[in-house]
Amino acid sequence: MARSTPKQKINAQPAFVLHQHPYRETSRLLDVFTRDHGRLTIYARGVQRPGSQVRSVLLGFQPLLLSWFGAGEVKTLHAADWQPGLPQLSGLPLLCGFYLNELLQQLLVRDEPHPALFVAYFDAIKALARLQQQSAPDVEPILRRFERQLLQELGLSPAWHVQADSGEALAAEGYYHFVPQQGFVASTATEGCPSHLIDAFARDDWQDEALKPWAKLWMRQSLAHVLGERPLHTRQLLIDLQRI
Repeated sequence: MARSTPKQKINAQPAFVLHQHPYRETSRLLDVFTRDHGRLTIYARGVQRPGSQVRSVLLGFQPLLLSWFGAGEVKTLHAADWQPGLPQLSGLPLLCGFYLNELLQQLLVRDEPHPALFVAYFDAIKALARLQQQSAPDVEPILRRFERQLLQELGLSPAWHVQADSGEALAAEGYYHFVPQQGFVASTATEGCPSHLIDAFARDDWQDEALKPWAKLWMRQSLAHVLGERPLHTRQLLIDLQRI
């Protein structure tokens, strides 16, 4: 889909607020992820004034319809409407939501549409919301699924069914080592992952618990290759919590 032109007014665009901070005395700057226009910076004038109705609408992890206008990199908010139906995240699902937001902020170029990734993000938030009533929510499939979609959108997802060096299909009883941005190369049973787990990850089949540590390793290696020296603060917080 085409990017918005400098003076174009956009109405009722599905969006999520990734981050926001005060700007001057009465306004805010919003970092938003929109369905058809990608990641944008939007200036929300006057929303910190007492009695502002828009302020209560601009919530994280809640589906919104945003309207904006203006030239340049920073757009100006015209209207914001909350789309009900999702409970507010809390606990571990909330931390996972912050992790997803940080990934988008770190890796998405502004003003580039990613409609499929927007759908994946919305699906992840809905899945996290469903988990928060559980005493031990299993968030890993949700996180790995979104990370994989993000890498695919960035053109950095490997081929999951073939060997990186030969292009041949993975052997049914084979073992493979993962190389970031390349894929899988033959390995030994003591050091590699069995091919049936690689196939399960490609099919989004999480019945085998043995898949989870492998999938976490593949996504962590892939993202580290892209992020370089940039830290992910929410990931470290999640790691620290698991140690408690």
